[in-house]
Amino acid sequence: MNAVALAKTAYNTSSRAPLRTSRGTEYDAFAQVTHQLGRAQTAGFADLAAALHENRRLWTLLAADVAEVGNGLPDDLRARIFYLAEFTADHSRKVLSGEEEVSILIEINTAVMRGLRQSGEAT
Repeated sequence: MNAVALAKTAYNTSSRAPLRTSRGTEYDAFAQVTHQLGRAQTAGFADLAAALHENRRLWTLLAADVAEVGNGLPDDLRARIFYLAEFTADHSRKVLSGEEEVSILIEINTAVMRGLRQSGEAT
């Protein structure tokens, strides 16, 4: 399963166990970072690096949260979120070196945002 498919299923409607923060807060964080990534696509290197850094920070926080022993999410969902965090870090390095484009990171974040919105709690 590729990263986009994992992102699309990471917060599907069958996954109702909440993270420690509300889905609305998570949605807002993803929206802000994703918007920053979108703007950075046509900006200079410094803006791109800053946007990638913020995106990696968000995914690192999620990875740390799902790695906690007391996290109540199902193991499969925790593993998918952790994988996406690893993918994001790896892909960000490739974007910074000019090997890849930022668009896949925007797609992943957008898919997660859709999942958070479907829960009805992100409004």
